[in-house]
Amino acid sequence: MIKINKIEIKNLLPHREPMLLIDELIDIKKLESATGIINVKKDSFFVEGHFPDQPVMPGVFIVEAFGQTAAALTAHGIDKSTYENKLVFLMGIEKARFRNPVIPDCKLFLKIQAIRSHGRVWKYKGHAYVDDKLMADAVWSATIVDKK
Repeated sequence: MIKINKIEIKNLLPHREPMLLIDELIDIKKLESATGIINVKKDSFFVEGHFPDQPVMPGVFIVEAFGQTAAALTAHGIDKSTYENKLVFLMGIEKARFRNPVIPDCKLFLKIQAIRSHGRVWKYKGHAYVDDKLMADAVWSATIVDKK
């Protein structure tokens, strides 16, 4: 089983703290699927004011984490020379459903799958779980563009 740690993820993605959300990438099937893991903590910057008395991971950060997991899967699977000097941008979110609140302290597992690719445009779907409980799901598209 291929497993990538946060240091290796930094070699695949341009994101840096605090916006690098993914702590690990596991269960990687080249250009097909992977699972991203986020250690959601009470002191994570995105829960600090959301909400002070009952911290919850914002849904937009779950969607961002889906995107980062997909970008890391794609960057890991394609030829490095193809990905050098490129960025992956979210193009659209077709469906995003938030079924249960993600409450710290937990491990959020983002199981994503590449549905299809056409040139530089990729389509993905993902499901987010805490302890095998479905927290959110989404379908989105992204594109690979040249860095400027």
